[in-house]
Amino acid sequence: MRGHRLRTPPHRPPRSLARLGVALLLTVAAGVGAGGAAAPGTAAGGARQAAAPAALDSVIPAPAAVAPGGSPYEITADTAIRVPPGSSAAAASARDAGEYLAGVLRPSTGFDLPVGSESGEVELRLSARLKKAVGTEGYELTSGADGVLISAAAPAGLFHGVQTLRQLLPPTVEADTAQDGPWLVAGGRITDEPRFAYRSAMLDVARHFFTVEQVKRYIDQLALYKYNTLHLHLTDDQGWRLAIDSWPNLAEYGGSTQVGGGPGGYYTKDQYRELVAYAASRHMTVVPEVDMPGHTNSALASYAELNCDGVAPPLYTGTSVGFSSLCVPKEVTYDFVDDVVRELAELTPGRYLHIGGDEAHSTPHDEYVAFMERAQKIVAKYGKTVVGWHQITANPAEGAVAQYWGTTGGEQEVIDAAKAGTPLVLSPANRTYLDMKYHAQTPLGLSWAGYVEVRQSYDWDPGTYMRGGVPESAVLGVEAPMWSETLSTNDQIEFMAFPRAAGAAELGWSPAAKLGWDGYRDRLVAQGPRWEAMGIDFYRSAQVPWE
Repeated sequence: MRGHRLRTPPHRPPRSLARLGVALLLTVAAGVGAGGAAAPGTAAGGARQAAAPAALDSVIPAPAAVAPGGSPYEITADTAIRVPPGSSAAAASARDAGEYLAGVLRPSTGFDLPVGSESGEVELRLSARLKKAVGTEGYELTSGADGVLISAAAPAGLFHGVQTLRQLLPPTVEADTAQDGPWLVAGGRITDEPRFAYRSAMLDVARHFFTVEQVKRYIDQLALYKYNTLHLHLTDDQGWRLAIDSWPNLAEYGGSTQVGGGPGGYYTKDQYRELVAYAASRHMTVVPEVDMPGHTNSALASYAELNCDGVAPPLYTGTSVGFSSLCVPKEVTYDFVDDVVRELAELTPGRYLHIGGDEAHSTPHDEYVAFMERAQKIVAKYGKTVVGWHQITANPAEGAVAQYWGTTGGEQEVIDAAKAGTPLVLSPANRTYLDMKYHAQTPLGLSWAGYVEVRQSYDWDPGTYMRGGVPESAVLGVEAPMWSETLSTNDQIEFMAFPRAAGAAELGWSPAAKLGWDGYRDRLVAQGPRWEAMGIDFYRSAQVPWE
């Protein structure tokens, strides 16, 4: 049962205790005793201490190739950021990546870090020659005594390279107040590209509603780990979260509550556009989901005619699944689907539109197949590619993407569809579902797919996960879903997402040869102080020797 299933300073609330923890950690690391007076990064008498920069291969996701060597580069008050000249869309996007980098570094370093196209020791460079080598999302990062160069064939690659540069700097670079340096980047070269094209995280805003600012905060955190897709679960039994002009009661009435009976909420079309644009600024594509024919009580409660008996049920604030269904035989059902898909497609520039399709226990199988056939054609009519939970493999349209959420990789219907050409996004619930409890005492989350500790979530290979001879080429990518039956705040999201979201990101990005629990665990240790500096309330798993 599935149902039981970036960061910029403006979206990071203060975490004074977390920052204090980081400061104390650095003080101990610097060897300052109880009677010492030296600040982090300085020795007694005010002289700067020597500092070893983070190794080039210490980041998450693990880079494809690393060649360390040479002197480090130090970011100082004299450092500038150089970006490509020109007025093309690519140049403008590359400049945005430079401004983003400066926005991350300025609060903690206290440096001006001017961004321009004339000169700069930290350079972002567009290079068409790299497309063959690393694709449109890959990059090269070269560092030496004279500076840092991030090169890529496209702005997305530059942005991902910026995330790597962030992780090569001390964790306190993420703080929103001035910190002591030095800000060293190890010498050498990274050549990097993603293993899978689709690297996604899902946020369920239907069970509990999350505001635009809350979603932006999560986008910023995901961006650090090179996610390129945000799947928004916009509708479910408990709430409809997007305004639809042709069916206004969906949001105004169907969105008026949530699990536990809170006030709920919904996004206006302008707010949804704002989220899409914000995700795009972090090189993430929004994939909206309107679940059907099940998980539809909020719609059924809003419009009586969508029910076979013509009677609207009451709004629902519980957490059970499988009890609701659109009325498949009624023609008005397809008018409804057409209107919703049309308006959603107009708002969504990305190629994918998710129509759910899972846990339709109240829809007879023959009706389910008939409904999904028509619904998929409607999506295609408006120029989008269908994504659905793996139950759509009962009758997938040509080109449709199936999102697998099982726990064994052995469902024959899914295996057959994948071998016949249906691409898979892998979200095995006992591996990637971020709302699963870590252990029996975890205060949040569910456990229907078992307990999912940090190693359990990471220690599998998407390329070999499906049984029955499904090749890696059938796997479009990996997604880490976050269902929100028990979650209503950013702190709760973060506690359940981290560290596991970092692991899912690595599984989607890094080559198979770079995967391995021991190496990942060691690199994960370094993320703890970074998350503290970012104000992320993460789960301190006993499986990881946190500093």
